[in-house]
Amino acid sequence: MRAIQITEFGGPEVLHETELPDPVAGPGQLLLDVSAAGVNYADTHTVENSYLSRSSLPMVPGAEVVGRTAQGRRVVALTDNGGYAQKAAVQEHLAHDLPDGVSDAQALALVVQGLTAWHLLRTSARLVPGESVVVHAAAGGTGSLAVQLAKEFGAGRVIATASTDAKRDLALELGADVAVDGAAEGLKERLVEANGGAKVDIVLEMTGGPVFDASLAALAPFGRMVAYGMASREPATPVAPAQLMGRSRAVVGFWLAHCLGRPGMYREPIAELLAMTVKGTLKPQVGGVYPLSGAARAHQDLRSRRTRGKLVLDVTR
Repeated sequence: MRAIQITEFGGPEVLHETELPDPVAGPGQLLLDVSAAGVNYADTHTVENSYLSRSSLPMVPGAEVVGRTAQGRRVVALTDNGGYAQKAAVQEHLAHDLPDGVSDAQALALVVQGLTAWHLLRTSARLVPGESVVVHAAAGGTGSLAVQLAKEFGAGRVIATASTDAKRDLALELGADVAVDGAAEGLKERLVEANGGAKVDIVLEMTGGPVFDASLAALAPFGRMVAYGMASREPATPVAPAQLMGRSRAVVGFWLAHCLGRPGMYREPIAELLAMTVKGTLKPQVGGVYPLSGAARAHQDLRSRRTRGKLVLDVTR
């Protein structure tokens, strides 16, 4: 089978197309003929071995696929790497049958990024209707879904941040009440101004570094910031307990891996997201479709912040 494999850690340049033996499904697994694979920002960390879990070589990256079983079932599934390939063996309990009204790309937008957005709001931030929500990188895969879900879940004011006018316009189209520049300098002041002069209740933060610091400073008493990424690859200022106690603020970490296998935290949210997509109340944004051989270019585009929405590898090309 054709696959993208890395034999050394590094940036996009280590992603190479090659021929590999087909995987063999073990107990409790399904073997899929993959039609499309999702590209996530976490993949860029995985290939340089800078993610929360350690990587091992050689490796086929890719954490999500859409494909068909030998019996014809069309499913979307999480993978333990191995997604950038024509075939993948996936755990059956992490495979979800797809309705006809959902495209491959839409399904891929939901399985990692949609689930993450759902849990950021429901599980970690525990959004209460009427609260203000800041969504950083609001034109990205997770952010574009979080903007829509925050409105659907009753947020009083959704404040989007993004790096360009075009991305901010997209966030407004998706339902954000206001969109501001996401640069760290002056960010606290812009967030407070966007919230009518009041500090904010919830921040969904995936950049790290100075953006993390400014977001924490913008939190109201009893505000919650959920940290779920480190896209800047810059360290944030360490948070002392007194900083949290003095404003009754909370910083919550989130990693989707901890939801897998827990009752009610995988299949049920996925089913809800798929139903919303079929109904049209949730619109996953597809930002780019690349051939399998274009995996390195997809990583380059993602790291350079040139993209919006979900990036997909068309494994049939």
